[in-house]
Amino acid sequence: MPERVRTKLPEARVRALSSEAVAPERAFVLYWMTAARRPHDNFALDRALELARELGKPVVVLEALRCGYRWASDRLHRFVLDGMRANAEAFAKTNVLYYPYVEAQADEGKGLLAELSKHACAVVTDDFPCFFLPRMLEAAAEQVAVSFEAVDSNGLFPMRATERVFARAVDFRRFLQKELPPHLSDFPDPEPLRRSELPRLAHLPKSIAQRWPAATAAVLAGETLASLPIDHDVSPVDTRGGIDEGRRRLERFLDERLERYGDRNHPDTEAASELSPYLHFGHVSPHGVLRALAQRVGWSPDDVEAGGRGKREGWWNMPPACEGFLDQLVTWRELGYNFAAHRADHDTYESLPSWARTTLEEHASDPREYTYRLEQFERAETHDDIWNAAQRELLERGTIQNYLRMLWGKKVLHWTSEPEEALDILIELNNKYALDGRNPNSYSGIFWVFGRFDRAWGPERPIFGKIRYMTSENTKRKLRLGDYLERYAATPNLFPG
Repeated sequence: MPERVRTKLPEARVRALSSEAVAPERAFVLYWMTAARRPHDNFALDRALELARELGKPVVVLEALRCGYRWASDRLHRFVLDGMRANAEAFAKTNVLYYPYVEAQADEGKGLLAELSKHACAVVTDDFPCFFLPRMLEAAAEQVAVSFEAVDSNGLFPMRATERVFARAVDFRRFLQKELPPHLSDFPDPEPLRRSELPRLAHLPKSIAQRWPAATAAVLAGETLASLPIDHDVSPVDTRGGIDEGRRRLERFLDERLERYGDRNHPDTEAASELSPYLHFGHVSPHGVLRALAQRVGWSPDDVEAGGRGKREGWWNMPPACEGFLDQLVTWRELGYNFAAHRADHDTYESLPSWARTTLEEHASDPREYTYRLEQFERAETHDDIWNAAQRELLERGTIQNYLRMLWGKKVLHWTSEPEEALDILIELNNKYALDGRNPNSYSGIFWVFGRFDRAWGPERPIFGKIRYMTSENTKRKLRLGDYLERYAATPNLFPG
């Protein structure tokens, strides 16, 4: 797949957060890295470097980690810290000054961005449409009195290149097959720092460095986690974060799993990519994934089929396993980003399609054979061995096998007193324990349980109404999961105390 050296960032990926002008007399260009946490394949970093070259200024990269966000825990913190440590090593070999900042107490970082921006010619950050990040950018825009831009590195298709919101995957797929091709030749630079012949800033102003000291090697190694005011009951998992680990996961998938990707619904097959945590935290880029895949199969953007008509396979003109993987990576993943970017209420019950809310409300008073509270779900204390195994995987590994994640959600709807309660429970469990939670794509999966991106199904059933129905009994008949059930059988001491 040929590389194209960028001369100008695509306009659809850049969003002005302020009307202030660039201040060329100041000391550096600041890139506030919040979502695309990587030093490559990153449109926001490209934009910062572009500005710095125009101005002849150094670049400072601020990557900060708050401790006061909802669901902050050892698990999530450790994964982010892994990424920060890898980024520190990567930037240390360049002229870019990397500034990692980790809060020791909630709100200690307040004022840092505003102070840095006083010395910045311009500020560039990431445009991410979910969790607390949109509100954080709105608040930051009130504090940054210089050119301030948010740049979209989330997917192959720029989120704001259309104002349309899509109700079904087939509609979005059909749209992409018509509109995506021009963007397939418009990639971020895979090695932007290799060509960054820029001056290096020796150090930050002393007043900033003293008040907000950069994280030490010990902090980035996670040695101070126990002292932070975060949830220590949600412990780290074996899966490590960072750009190097993300690259290894991608290579393992392409080398060992891609050929059997079509068989990924079977838990015992272990054919999934397991890239979602790295995509969520920005340690892996979707552009980088497509580039690596294209190199394996000798593909180029010229190979895509004209039209496409929304079909799942054949448009990319790749082998079937690649087509299936790209439908997940591009269609389904970016469908969620499209929705979150244009619907601020994407994480609320009211955002469900009207037909889904109507049918759920019509069956809200239907009797339930089983009902469980959040605490029982959390501890995997239901009557269902498949559901309990999926929940234990979430507790132990921070993820749930692809197919079982759908069943896991459907049964929470089945076993709660009302659909709004089911939604709250799923959001709480997913965002608290899943490494890839708090993401537009994970909200897509949760809300799919209740009818988003789906259609009405028959026959109409108790509790579910016209919502798609799933059962553990059918799952046992359809899937190979003996090894999975044995692996995640009842495990003592998952919860301290």
